[in-house]
Amino acid sequence: MRRFSVPAAAALGIAALALTGCQTATTEPAASAAADAPITIATIPISEDPTQGNPIEALAELLEAETGRTVEVTDVPDYLSVVEAIRADHVDIGIMSGFPSALAVNTGEVDALLAWKGSDDPVSTCVVLDGSPVQQLTDLRGKTVAFADQASSSGYFMPVYMLHEAGLEQGTDYEAIFAGGHEGSFAALEQGQVDAACTSIMLTEMGAPMFPFAEGEWRGIGESPAMEVMGTVLARQSLDDATRAQLEEALPRVFAAENAEALGGYGTFAGLEVEIAPKPAAFASFADIAAVAGVELKDLS
Repeated sequence: MRRFSVPAAAALGIAALALTGCQTATTEPAASAAADAPITIATIPISEDPTQGNPIEALAELLEAETGRTVEVTDVPDYLSVVEAIRADHVDIGIMSGFPSALAVNTGEVDALLAWKGSDDPVSTCVVLDGSPVQQLTDLRGKTVAFADQASSSGYFMPVYMLHEAGLEQGTDYEAIFAGGHEGSFAALEQGQVDAACTSIMLTEMGAPMFPFAEGEWRGIGESPAMEVMGTVLARQSLDDATRAQLEEALPRVFAAENAEALGGYGTFAGLEVEIAPKPAAFASFADIAAVAGVELKDLS
């Protein structure tokens, strides 16, 4: 496995362009990959506790074992940068949650290689410290709430919708800050910079190192609805047919239930039902929830 990072300044430029459907990529489409060419992946930061296995390395190693090809990982700072890296043919694939996948597919310039179907379980909650006076969602009126990323399903879209359903509107009833990721949200809460951190219920269940609070140190306030699509592997449209078919076969094996622990944060998708090459209509259910956050998903049929 080889690993690279996008410089911060470059990443900001990428994110600014990421989801503009009317724009075209500024680079020429990548040439079809040879059968033994590296498979390239863009990823956002996942916890790298030195006492734990690195989930990005585990993902790459599992994919290399399944395909017999080298895997190159490019680290980018957020979901939007992942989308732009794929859209601009800089990488082959990226692994995304439901909402950024819907936004990306909506541009018409990124393909959904496969999707992990959701369950009936709630996706998100808002975490408060155990000594907090906040007992229910309406107690967050006038408070400051941390969200992970403006394109995060469990760390933004779903909890914003949950708060909306409780009668609280962003910018009017509570102040929102974006911490750059789930870990940043937890750090802001731990340091007393915010009153609550909204995140994935699954992360709270995973515990350390993905979730830093021990039992008795925190409480979950509220539960969001479920999602029909939990996550997606997005691919560049110029990806050659042989690599596309190889990934469609290999990725479900990489994300088998028995690999969940090794995959860490990526393990949230392990063992879920897979749909190969989902149509844009598969993401239509996200439209109403996205609109609450001020994002319009059009042409999803």
